[in-house]
Amino acid sequence: METKKFKTLDMVYTAMFAVIMAVCSWISIPATVPFTLQTFGVFLAVGVLGGKRGSLSVLIYLLLGAIGVPVFAGFAGGLTVILGSTGGYIAGFLFSALVMWAMEVLLGKKTWVLTLSMAVGLLVCYAFGTVWFMTVYAKNTGAIGLMTALGWCVFPYIIPDVIKIVLALAICKRLSAAIKIA
Repeated sequence: METKKFKTLDMVYTAMFAVIMAVCSWISIPATVPFTLQTFGVFLAVGVLGGKRGSLSVLIYLLLGAIGVPVFAGFAGGLTVILGSTGGYIAGFLFSALVMWAMEVLLGKKTWVLTLSMAVGLLVCYAFGTVWFMTVYAKNTGAIGLMTALGWCVFPYIIPDVIKIVLALAICKRLSAAIKIA
């Protein structure tokens, strides 16, 4: 009986963090370049739930968005968002989660590993998203250089994303201790 209860808790936590990611995507912080808390939600999901459950939570979030549920920034959803010029960053969330999971498996669950995995996961998301952006942008508008793409899509977000990592680390420790996920 205990095994079924535990599996039920896994499903509940996984679904709950998919919802948390959706809520984080709807929160837009006004700045020179506005940003959302989507990456924060990804970091939180993997940091609290661990690699397997966290990655599954990110996948559920992406699948919900792909079928049209408005879980992405600006209450958007659908394949057109994912296939659009910034969709690579959204798809990159899954790659970030998978990188974080791989680092957890290889190096353990220490705080420094989680910190490093969030940073590396963010870089992977930036890389995948930027390549995607350049490809889609070139197809629709015309070719642009790497530095231009980075200037539009990455550089303005570095400081906010570092802040999100710091906040996620602080919350992950406390939340993990409170809900005691095995």
